Amino acid sequence: MKGIVFTEFLEMVEATYGLEVVDSIIENCDLPSGGAYTSVGTYDFNEMVSLISELSNTTGISQQNLLYSFGYYLFEGLVTAHPDVVASYKSPIGLLNCIEDHIHVHVRKLYPDAELPQFKILSKTDNSLEMIYTSSRGLYALAHGLIVKTFEHFEKLVKVDYKLLNENGTEVRFAIVQNG
Repeated sequence: MKGIVFTEFLEMVEATYGLEVVDSIIENCDLPSGGAYTSVGTYDFNEMVSLISELSNTTGISQQNLLYSFGYYLFEGLVTAHPDVVASYKSPIGLLNCIEDHIHVHVRKLYPDAELPQFKILSKTDNSLEMIYTSSRGLYALAHGLIVKTFEHFEKLVKVDYKLLNENGTEVRFAIVQNG
């Protein structure tokens, strides 16, 4: 997993819970990297699982809610790192509709070995989008947070429903409706 995800996650934890919690979760996890992440490095996905699990234990917040919050937080980091990509879209539906054809193509140029989720568009209108999220990592809650923050970025309201198509969350149907 790309280091930028780790650094953004730890920035979110520090901003939300404080530096003491960052230090605590790193110390309480047996991390091969020792918790020393750089945005350009690559780290084992299981380290992220350990950090999220430990943060959940520390805060009493479910891992799914923490992943949602992280996705919500991560969007701004992605906009800051790649403002031209987001600026090329006039609507949140347009941006989400082009994840596979444009955004993930851009990500693969920067990070050729990145393991990205897949988004299969089932239907699209000017105000709605239905898609299937597929990822062996089951981080659908992170995707949910990114989706909601995408609409906020465009100053639009949204209703997002999702249905797990399997119990481990590696395949999820999202129904997204823009309100206003």
